[in-house]
Amino acid sequence: MRIFSILAAVVVSIVLAMSILARPQLMALLGMNSPAEAAQPENAQSSINADSETATADAPDTSALVKVMVERFTAQQVDSAVILRGQTSAVRQVDVRAETSAVVTSEPLRKGAQIENGDALCVLDPGTRGAALEEARARLTEAESRVPEAEARVSEAEARLKEAEINQNAASKLSEDGFASQTRLASANASVEAAKAGVTSATAGLRAARSGIEAATAAVAGAETEIDRLTIKAPFSGLLESDTAELGSLLQPGALCATIIQLNPIKLVAFVPETEVNRVSLGAMAGARLAAGGNDVGGKVTFISRSADPATRTFRVEIEVANDDFAIRDGQTAEIAIASAGVSAHLIPQSALTLNDDGALGVRLVGDKNLVSFAPVGVMRDTDAGIWVTDLPAEANVIVVGQEFVTAGVTVAPTWREVTQ
Repeated sequence: MRIFSILAAVVVSIVLAMSILARPQLMALLGMNSPAEAAQPENAQSSINADSETATADAPDTSALVKVMVERFTAQQVDSAVILRGQTSAVRQVDVRAETSAVVTSEPLRKGAQIENGDALCVLDPGTRGAALEEARARLTEAESRVPEAEARVSEAEARLKEAEINQNAASKLSEDGFASQTRLASANASVEAAKAGVTSATAGLRAARSGIEAATAAVAGAETEIDRLTIKAPFSGLLESDTAELGSLLQPGALCATIIQLNPIKLVAFVPETEVNRVSLGAMAGARLAAGGNDVGGKVTFISRSADPATRTFRVEIEVANDDFAIRDGQTAEIAIASAGVSAHLIPQSALTLNDDGALGVRLVGDKNLVSFAPVGVMRDTDAGIWVTDLPAEANVIVVGQEFVTAGVTVAPTWREVTQ
């Protein structure tokens, strides 16, 4: 047993000596690579990995960027229109009222009847107005007859003045020669003054006679006007909106006889915001769709208010529309579109719209080096194919998917899709 222990120790010693002194030969004998040879492929692999990492650092790492879908939109010239909501309104409407006091003697006309300009609506009882007119005419005749008498008096006064002036001249010459007394001269002067006073009085009488004629003429005109007021006539052609005053009813000044409206042509009335008023012009073509029945009508802008409503800051706009068959009624709701100059706009999906941090409505665009920017837009109108917006560049790369996950100034990894417009 002791011999085997000694032999084992010798064998171990030899193996240790060979592993230290003859390691390469021992590794070759056992079929293993040397440490230097093993290190060589490891160093080569490390070099390859280092080169790969260098190449990866030089190329952008797209795996860390947000992926978005981008679509390129091109501006188009679009016929613009100002869209308003308004209502129809009669071009004329008036309450015809009495101007005098009397009892109605005519049969009433029923509402809805067609009335022509000048037609009698209410006829009133004349009473004593005819007698008053005859009396005024008689006074006019009397006043006219006084004028010749007043003119004759003026002529007589002027003749007496001439006679007095002649006597005065003769008395003055005789008095200078000593053939007439001072008393006679004074009497001649007094006669001249009296004749002048007579002329003034006669002239005043003539003026009074002529004034009497004017007063009598005015009285006749007043009586005739009072009689004319007994027949209340339609001021224009239209339709009766109410029955005329009933037979036998007493009308006082200001009492309602009838209400007339004119519906042909008819007006469309709407209020345009101050931001859109400059796009509306007089004479512009306009169309409307009535809420009741859905009928489409067309006309032209005839009025644009120069003063804004203080409460709503809107401006009144009126459009005149033909209504030959009276199919359009007063007070109907209408959707109105007023034509204006065409503008450059883009048709984009509604889902592409977003808000920035300030709450402005717009879209996010992809520019150079795939940098994101925000562009505010103005909305024109909505359609089935999308929404028309303005204020974008002629060529706009709009983020249509993923715009809510990026902000202005960041770099994205865009994916392009075909234009759908």
